[in-house]
Amino acid sequence: MRNYIKKELVNFEEKVKELFSQGKIKGPIHLSVGSEEPLIEVYKNIEEQDWVFSTHRNHYHALLKGMPQEHVLNEILEKRSMHINSKEYKFSTSAIVGGSLPIAVGTAMGIKRKGLSEKVWCFVGDMCAEMGVFHECEKYARRHDLPITFVIEDNGLGVSTPTKKVWGLENRDAKNCNTIKYSYDRKYPHAGCGEWVTF
Repeated sequence: MRNYIKKELVNFEEKVKELFSQGKIKGPIHLSVGSEEPLIEVYKNIEEQDWVFSTHRNHYHALLKGMPQEHVLNEILEKRSMHINSKEYKFSTSAIVGGSLPIAVGTAMGIKRKGLSEKVWCFVGDMCAEMGVFHECEKYARRHDLPITFVIEDNGLGVSTPTKKVWGLENRDAKNCNTIKYSYDRKYPHAGCGEWVTF
């Protein structure tokens, strides 16, 4: 693990920005300037033995997990900005939105089954946090009391459109909602037509 201050992280991203602007980075990049302070606070809880699962916007996560700057920068120069992975540092990313979620949950389940003290930290953006895969993974992890924490990095945007607008959250109310919900008590079992038995 490496303790960074905000300025060091910003300086790294500014260097990446310059290299990209000069055409020295041929692959896509996703910069994180603006998220330093809350991210540094989150990482105060992450231990060296813990696993971190990140997103396409992962440079800060890799650095804070302890990866040397030279290594991270080399990965970016080799067009792997969105695919920085390291078993040594227990760090994994996915360029697929939500792609790390099931893997992170599976890792947490493996840790629990083996009785290990490690934990899993899974980062997602605010757009991903509205997707089905996030809700399924978060509920499954909670139901099975898995050693995982989900961290939602909310910049309010889905690419360049406000997240609330993308998902229709700004207009979600009873008048224009296309969902109806009602409750009832079942008479018959889940399948078939058996009788309820009380023991």
